[in-house]
Amino acid sequence: METHAREAVGPRFDPALMLRARELSWQAVQGIRERMQPGISEDEARLEAAQVFEQLGMERLWHPVIIRIGPNTTRTYREPSLPGVRLAENDSYFIDLGLVFTGHEGDVGDTFVVGHAPEREACAQAARDLFKDAAEKWRHEGWSGQKLYNHVSERADAMGWRFNHAIKGHRVSDFPHSVHKGGDLGDLDHTPGKGLWILEIQIAHPTEPFGAFYEDLLAGPAP
Repeated sequence: METHAREAVGPRFDPALMLRARELSWQAVQGIRERMQPGISEDEARLEAAQVFEQLGMERLWHPVIIRIGPNTTRTYREPSLPGVRLAENDSYFIDLGLVFTGHEGDVGDTFVVGHAPEREACAQAARDLFKDAAEKWRHEGWSGQKLYNHVSERADAMGWRFNHAIKGHRVSDFPHSVHKGGDLGDLDHTPGKGLWILEIQIAHPTEPFGAFYEDLLAGPAP
C-alpha cells in the first residue's frame, strides 16, 4: 500500500481533536485506576470504567474496554481472559482503552501495581521505558515503524523481558479509522506521521505469569 493511502484520514480529521481525545483517554485511565481495589474482577472493573466514561463525556467505544488482571496481563487483545480472576493484594493489572471524543479516536493503555510487588513494578516500568525509547527514536531520528519494532524487540530481550511480537501498533484517526486504516505500524517502511499511529508495547516476565502493556499516540509526550 502506498504511503499516502496508509496515512489517509477522513474529512473531519483535526490534529487538535486527536490530541484532545488522547488527553481525555488518559484521564479515563486515571479515573479507572482510582477505582481498582483488591478483590475487584475484570467484569466489575469494566462497570466502573463505564461510569468514568460517562463523566468525561465519551461518545462511544471504538474497541472493547480491556482490563486484564494478574495472569491475564500476559494475554493479547484477541485472547479471552481466564475466568474468575480478581485483583490480589500484591498484584498488577493493565487498562487498554479505545474511546471516541468529538469524533476522534483515543487509544491509550498502561499497567499498574497494587500493594508490594517489585517485579511487577519493574515490568510495568519497563513497558513504559521501551515506549519512551522508541518514541524518542521516532521523534528525533525519524525511524520507520519496522525499525522501531525491531529496536523494541531487541531492547526488551536485552532487559530480560519476553516481547510479544504479535502486537505491532496500528492507525487511528477520525472515527471510524477502519475506513482508511493503514495496517500495522510494525510493518510500516517509512517514518510514521505525527498523530496517526499508536505504538503498542506488550512484554511478560520470562517465567512468571504476569506481564505489562503500554500504548499511546506517536505525537508529543503524554499529557
